[in-house]
Amino acid sequence: MINLGLIKKATVSCAAFLLLVSIGVAASTPSANVTSSLTQVSSSGASIAVSSNVSYQYIGQYSTSAQNDILTTQLKQFSDFNITFAKPKYAVNLYRVTYTTGIPEKNNKSTVVQGLIAVPVMSTNSTLPMLSYQHGTIFGKNQVPSQLDNSMETKLMVANFAGQGYVLIAADYIGQGTNGEPNPWMVKESSAQVSYDMINASKAVLSKLGVKTDNLFLSGWSQGSFNTLALMQTLQENGVPVKGVAVSASPSDIYAAFSRWIFSPSPYDVPYLVGTACMMTFAYENYYGLPGLAQNAIKPQYYQTAKDFYDYKISWEEASKVLPANTKDLFNSDFENSIASGTSAMAKELQANDSYTFQYQSPVHIYYGEIDEVMSPYLQQIPVQYQNTIGGVVPTAIDAGPKANHRGTFLFGMKDQKVWFDSLESGK
Repeated sequence: MINLGLIKKATVSCAAFLLLVSIGVAASTPSANVTSSLTQVSSSGASIAVSSNVSYQYIGQYSTSAQNDILTTQLKQFSDFNITFAKPKYAVNLYRVTYTTGIPEKNNKSTVVQGLIAVPVMSTNSTLPMLSYQHGTIFGKNQVPSQLDNSMETKLMVANFAGQGYVLIAADYIGQGTNGEPNPWMVKESSAQVSYDMINASKAVLSKLGVKTDNLFLSGWSQGSFNTLALMQTLQENGVPVKGVAVSASPSDIYAAFSRWIFSPSPYDVPYLVGTACMMTFAYENYYGLPGLAQNAIKPQYYQTAKDFYDYKISWEEASKVLPANTKDLFNSDFENSIASGTSAMAKELQANDSYTFQYQSPVHIYYGEIDEVMSPYLQQIPVQYQNTIGGVVPTAIDAGPKANHRGTFLFGMKDQKVWFDSLESGK
């Protein structure tokens, strides 16, 4: 989800000091992209219908050399966190899937969304593990998995997992990519539903392709970690087994996270936290029937810029020239007091949207970084003692180290969870 400001120059997090990209300014955006002619894909295949609400399109192939370029040359542009990855074993076929999902907060209104399916090219007709990856926050509407050239984090996941024999799937989310709905940023049920329906759509496409899968794994980074735990809950409720779950830089308690951004800032905090606060306020207005919430919450001089940013009408680079440098200065004092008291409509929705107050039935690894500039180590580890108290499967919290900021935590977790998932898969 996010990145580094003027933090000790140890590692470059979720946007680091890259050149300007479509979502905003260098050193202060969530998911800055890295491009390379070696890994550009194009929509060259015809759309093939699987059912009345699922279709897919072949969009290209990543060779092993292209994937190795992602995990080496492009990785160095993405982050200076000190880490290496195994060379990919398999070429990967890439498909864009189009499917229908529902919006629970809007009486299950139907909407059409897209996602990515990455399938390793193997000489034998093996049964493969499936990994559902939930991406982090993006500030550009088209920086989504199904438009893979624009999503560096997804490219890394494809190379690290699909290139090693996993089927990797990733939803674009409601409100992003080609979908025209408002962005439901950190809105729990819609965030879970779109990935749940992506799993089902992907299974239909894979059946059409003759690809067999067995164990289901889940992974997510930052906002995607929140979505991943919400998805795990939905899968549990529907009796779908999950072999293992990995979350990196996870905002498990979003009321606590939102409150920290306002009332307890950290010297590591990055300016674009203000952008995420804007997104959350407008998302809750749109999805929880709270008309006027954003206008009453955001100071008048910032309201229109915040709204244009949420609506993808302007980039973070443009918005950041107008919006304040810290979250507390974005909001009116009455709104901040209503959050602090925990009694306002938005505060209650935030409290209802945590992702740890249900009994975990699957093993979970939680990766946290000691200099994460978005999520504090404490917030990320809340589920551990909670699950121990209520008798759930207790998550394992893993420290990504003293040089792991938001982006470094993602990379550390991506490597470590692969080893863990492999061990679970080999034990079947």
